[in-house]
Formats: sequence, C-alpha cells, structure tokens
Amino acid sequence: MMNIAGNDSTQMLVLTIIFALASLLHGISGLGATLVTTTALASMYPLQHAIVLVIFPSLVVNVMTWLVGGERTIWQNFIYYGRRYWLLALTSLLGSILGAKLLLWVDSAYILLLLAAVIAFYVVSSLLGKQIRLPNTKPMLIAVGFGAGVIGGSTNAMSTILMMYLLSASDDKNTIAKVGNMCYFLGKIAQIIVLREPIMALSSGEWQLITFLSVLSIVTLLVGIRLRRYLPQARFRQLILLILIVLGIRVGWQGITALL
Repeated sequence: MMNIAGNDSTQMLVLTIIFALASLLHGISGLGATLVTTTALASMYPLQHAIVLVIFPSLVVNVMTWLVGGERTIWQNFIYYGRRYWLLALTSLLGSILGAKLLLWVDSAYILLLLAAVIAFYVVSSLLGKQIRLPNTKPMLIAVGFGAGVIGGSTNAMSTILMMYLLSASDDKNTIAKVGNMCYFLGKIAQIIVLREPIMALSSGEWQLITFLSVLSIVTLLVGIRLRRYLPQARFRQLILLILIVLGIRVGWQGITALL
C-alpha cells in the first residue's frame, strides 16, 4: 500500500475537499457520496487502494442514511425490509463478493473502463430525465441483484443498476432508500471480507486518515441534510452530474491509456 497519509498537506486538502463536498451534496440531494469519492480517488490512486480508502467513510454514510428518517432502528429496518427483499439482498451480497474479488483478479484498467461506462449510463439517463424501470419478476430480481452486486463490489456503483429494479418494485421513496441502503451495506461488508488483506496492510497513518474522512463525512452529511429543506435539490443533483462527467472522462481515459 502506498503511504498517502504523510506530510503532503496539498494531498490532504484535496481529500478533505472531495469527501466534504461529496457528503454535503449527498445530504442535500440524497445521492452521490460513494460514487463521487470513489471516482475521484480512482483518478489519483490505484483502483483497489481507492476502494479500500472509501469503504469505511461510505459505510458510515450508509449507516447515517438508515438512522435519519423513520422510527425503526437499523436492526429493525434490516428485519422489516429483509423479510420482503431478502432475495435481492442475498443476490447483491453474492454479486458484491465476486465484484470485490475482481479487484484482485482483473487488470484495473478494465474495471476503470467499467466504472466510466456505468457513470456514462447513469449521467445520460439522468440528463434525459428517464427512470428505467425493469419488470418486477423473480428472475429479473435475481439478475439485477447479482449484477448490481458485481458492479458495486468492483466499482462502488451499485445504485446505478439497483435503482432500476427498486423503482419498479415500489413507489414508496422511503422503501426504495432503505432497501437500497441495505444492499449497499451488505456490499460494503462483502468488500471488507474479500479485501481484508489490503485493509490489514494499511498503515497507522492511513487508518488515521480514514477515521478523519469518516468523521468528516458524517458531519458534512448532517449539514447537507439540514440544508435540504432550504435549498433546491435539483440544482445540486445537476452539480453532482457535472462532477461525475468530469471524473468519468478522467477515469475512462486512465483505463484506455493503461491498455494501450
């Protein structure tokens, strides 16, 4: 693992800005934190290392999303939605395990291109204002859950695929958010299990950095949630799309040049 937690104050400032901005926008608009931070870091560090750095800050943002809103605890949410969507959760977990293993098995250039392709799909569908809805059938549930898990485990972009099914399965925004976050949470657990060796190889300085970024993510997420009622969410969703376009082009170019 490369040591990124040294005395490079410029690097630290860049990381602070990336995570603070991503979590703030996530709090305001309800999306973007994991995808923005992963894509930004993937353009700065090797992809596997970027994923490892993002796992724990993403996990705390995920848990906070579960805690904010609703009357149930995290465990009660798991029981309530798990009974109804256990097959989706299971297939996404299995897919996430395979996706995380791809980080160890496959040339990162191919995964960078996959990440760029998923971002392009997400941005184009969002700009067109069309929500792609898939048939609410068991075979489709299994296919989407597993596919979303593979993409999520390898690129942290699970939501781009998972949302297409959840929008067809329910019209309740709270249910969509809670079930989505349940699958994201399981995806993070899968990444921690599969990538345990790179995680254990992190230096004490890197753990301090991850702790700082996790706390920063919580604080800025809560600020964003407080600002949500006062600010137009649509504008910030557009800003996230603009950021993702720039980052997507950058990681796509990285993947292309790595293959040439």
